[in-house]
Amino acid sequence: MKGVSDKDALNNKKIKGSKNVVKKPIQVLHISKKDTNSGKEDSLDDNQILSKEINAETKAKKPQSFEDSIYEEKENYSTNIKFENKSYQELEKPLISKDQDKDFALERKVDEFDFDESAFLEALNANEPIGATGEIIKGKVIALESDGLYIDIGGKAPGFMPKKECGLGVITNFKEKFPTGLEMEVLVIKEQNADGMVTVSARALILRQSWEKVAGYAKNGELIKVTINGFNRGGLTCDVDGLRGFIPRSQLEDGQDYQSLVSKTLKVAFLEVNPESRKLVLSEKKALLVSKFADLKLGQLIEGEVLAIKQYGFFVDLGGASGLLHQSSITSGSIRNLREIFVEGELIKALITEIDLERGRIGLNTALLENSPGELIVEKEKVMLEASERALKTKTLFDKKDFKNDSQ
Repeated sequence: MKGVSDKDALNNKKIKGSKNVVKKPIQVLHISKKDTNSGKEDSLDDNQILSKEINAETKAKKPQSFEDSIYEEKENYSTNIKFENKSYQELEKPLISKDQDKDFALERKVDEFDFDESAFLEALNANEPIGATGEIIKGKVIALESDGLYIDIGGKAPGFMPKKECGLGVITNFKEKFPTGLEMEVLVIKEQNADGMVTVSARALILRQSWEKVAGYAKNGELIKVTINGFNRGGLTCDVDGLRGFIPRSQLEDGQDYQSLVSKTLKVAFLEVNPESRKLVLSEKKALLVSKFADLKLGQLIEGEVLAIKQYGFFVDLGGASGLLHQSSITSGSIRNLREIFVEGELIKALITEIDLERGRIGLNTALLENSPGELIVEKEKVMLEASERALKTKTLFDKKDFKNDSQ
């Protein structure tokens, strides 16, 4: 409508949704630095005014730093607590009266801070493991199980013996043979485990003792009787104190029909005894030879046939036994060639100076029959002819035991 300005049109315009509400005209504020705070105060509501008052009160106080707060706390602490006038040494000493200190000095002997050597060694001995491998120990049966038994050996844990280690062969009456409380010697075959238990064996101990016994027999040249319990291609088998012995066919007096010797008893000697390799070799032929040795004595004059000539001496047949006449025992003179003294098949006389039953060897000597060094080389027939008379003169040498039997 003409003649009406825009200002009048805005004043007369109605807002939608309201009744006859006239919107205030837009006001333009001119803000200057000086009037800024005053203008803001006019437009603040009640909550904003309260917040402003609180902030104003906070700003009124001087700000306090972290160091200032600590200083203030120290001042309060020193003001409330008063220290007595005591020296440094007095502060460190425990507050013990004279009577208490006296009693304490009298009662104190050895405390937990002292080292008692005897007690320390006693503790070490108490915890020392019992039963090293290969050691023989005594124990007492304390319990039987289906797979073995437990033996008290004096350690922190009992020893265990598996059923197969309880003896040689098959054990039928297990409970009757090993009643509770039975004392026995066993051999440790395995050292203690994490629980302190060792493994022991009665069987291993029996076998060790058997090997020691057999070695003694062999060293002394003793003969034993064995019962043949089997055979194979190489020879016969037998039992010797729980050990398996073997007799080669070549060591039998009659090796042709050797299988027929099963279940029969033979007299044998020892050829080889080796516990490490478990080899026990026997000989019937050597037993016959050793039997002949029983009739021989040191200093005895014997006659035999020269079987072989070696670089180191002569082998002489003594009627089933073999004697060695070493080159150092032939004569006191110098020898250029052994064949200048004796030849193969020749009968000679000599003195027995050594009897080695273990190796089946007899040592001979002809130099002792000489009246002068080298006489055997020059007058051999005379020496051999007078051998019996000259042997009597040497008897005193053997009586004084200048020559010893190696087997003893």
